[in-house]
Amino acid sequence: MTKAADKKLIVGLDIGTSKVCALVGEVLPDGNVHVIGVGSSPSRGMDKGGVNDLESVVKSVQRAVDQAELMADCQIGSVCLSLSGKHISCQTEKGMVPISDKEVTQDDVDNVIHTAKSVKISDEQRTLHVIPQEFAIDYQEGIKNPVGLSGVRMEASVHLITCHNDMARNIVKAVERCGLTVDHLIFSGLATSHAVLTPDERELGVCVVDIGGGTMDLAIWTGGALRHAEVIPYAGNAVTSDIAYAFGTPPGDAEDIKVKYGCALSELVSKDAKVDVPSVGGRPSRSLQSQTLAEVIEPRYSELLGLVNQKLLTVQDQLREAGVKHHLAAGIVLTGGAAQMEGLTECAERVFRNQVRIGQPLELSGLTDYVQSPPYATAVGLLHYGKDSQSFDENAQEPKRSVTGLFSRISGWFEKNF
Repeated sequence: MTKAADKKLIVGLDIGTSKVCALVGEVLPDGNVHVIGVGSSPSRGMDKGGVNDLESVVKSVQRAVDQAELMADCQIGSVCLSLSGKHISCQTEKGMVPISDKEVTQDDVDNVIHTAKSVKISDEQRTLHVIPQEFAIDYQEGIKNPVGLSGVRMEASVHLITCHNDMARNIVKAVERCGLTVDHLIFSGLATSHAVLTPDERELGVCVVDIGGGTMDLAIWTGGALRHAEVIPYAGNAVTSDIAYAFGTPPGDAEDIKVKYGCALSELVSKDAKVDVPSVGGRPSRSLQSQTLAEVIEPRYSELLGLVNQKLLTVQDQLREAGVKHHLAAGIVLTGGAAQMEGLTECAERVFRNQVRIGQPLELSGLTDYVQSPPYATAVGLLHYGKDSQSFDENAQEPKRSVTGLFSRISGWFEKNF
């Protein structure tokens, strides 16, 4: 394989319940991400963000990584890895420090963030992200960047995202069994937000819902800051299961039928449309009305979105009580593999009573035909996250076209700059 010393590469690895995706991105001189390698394989051994069969996960990851290496003509050494599951939790904390020299320095910012994040969390949990929301200096609130401002004391509000130690350890172990290094773990919902949201949406207030096979990842943004992160362990596979039971068809065929012929709003389906449904046990397939299929799919999607809406209303109440901007003026952004359903936008707008759009990865070049779709949103977000978080040393010599160690400075950068 070609080993080029002048390439600045980032690799994102998204291990979902249904699919494993590996993306190799090259950071161009203008700062844009150019996708040069894509690898994808069916996911085995994962359920709702957790590992239940380590060897199966290892094989799935290896297949996706091998494909990405072959397409990008590179050797992957380390990855930026997404993490999901109902063990993800979040909390907002505040910290206060005196301003050392009448004018805020970066050290003051680091100190106040450190004070805010020093809250004790459960021994079973570990901190994934420390995300500054806003700062206040004396009587001035809502400051985005306090460096250089004058004052006596400074307060910071930060959002902590935590995960369960063992759950994180298991998925990292699977990746390491493939001979890869995990330099940083990123909550899937945060990575997805990097891929599909615009700054205006984050400022106005928006909720990203990444609907996968086993989980729905929520990220709620208002005033340009992340306000809430949560994972609902219930998603697209529930729809597949309903189809399999309703029509007595194997789960694999039920998934194919859902993807090819499914619609989340029965009134959009022609009454004359038909779909062939395979049977089990060698019985002949049957022809059913597409509208009947939609009548199975619609209530389940309405239920899934209803769960999200309940969470939204609760969080908005909490933000209102805390005196934080709580309106989602930019609406809801749905993404992920299970968001590719005809009629889903209309179905969701009825549930949320707000504007809804399907989120596709933004600001990409290269192999966009492969990745410019909702199932790749998290993996693309990992590339954006890595690009924004890593300062490449222009003078460093890279002996081979490898990505080992690209993310060693993410954590410090994120605390200082996000």
